Amino acid sequence: MKKSTMFSVLLALLAFMLTLGTAQEKGREMTGPKSGFQAEFVKNISDVEKKLVSLAEATPPGIFKWRPSEGVRSVSEVYMHVVEANYFIPSFAGVKPPAMDRNAIKAITDKAKVVEMLKASFENVRQAISKLSDADLEKKTKMFGQDATYREVYLVVLSHGHEHMGQSIAYARTNGIVPPWSAKGE
Repeated sequence: MKKSTMFSVLLALLAFMLTLGTAQEKGREMTGPKSGFQAEFVKNISDVEKKLVSLAEATPPGIFKWRPSEGVRSVSEVYMHVVEANYFIPSFAGVKPPAMDRNAIKAITDKAKVVEMLKASFENVRQAISKLSDADLEKKTKMFGQDATYREVYLVVLSHGHEHMGQSIAYARTNGIVPPWSAKGE
């Protein structure tokens, strides 16, 4: 077997094992579709949640108000921006978001409250997509003034989560915090 083929097989096996480990680590079975876009989305958004929540939990409470410079989101504001987006973006796919006061959301800096709200917002996203059928994913909508499908709406949720995970990693490392999954060699 060629080295490149063997490497590809090993990577695929590793990815499978990490996915299995993530589901077991959460202490719950993955519910909903076992294949297709929705299952892939749930697996990926759950990974983003796991990393963002573990990073928030690893961050000392005093760092939540830190910001790299004036006019830039603080640590807690980044997390709360993700919370807000996890409720707002699915609204383009017909999910009614809860009433939220944007100024009140931005003002939340308590570590425990931020973590609690992060978890709840990701659960909202998982619940919302689990209620859609494959046909629903093809429905047309307008998102930020552009034509989109419901599937695209959820891709934006996923890419948005990754964007701010990267930002949160940079914030953490700037403050001497090693992301927990990185410290474990993942």
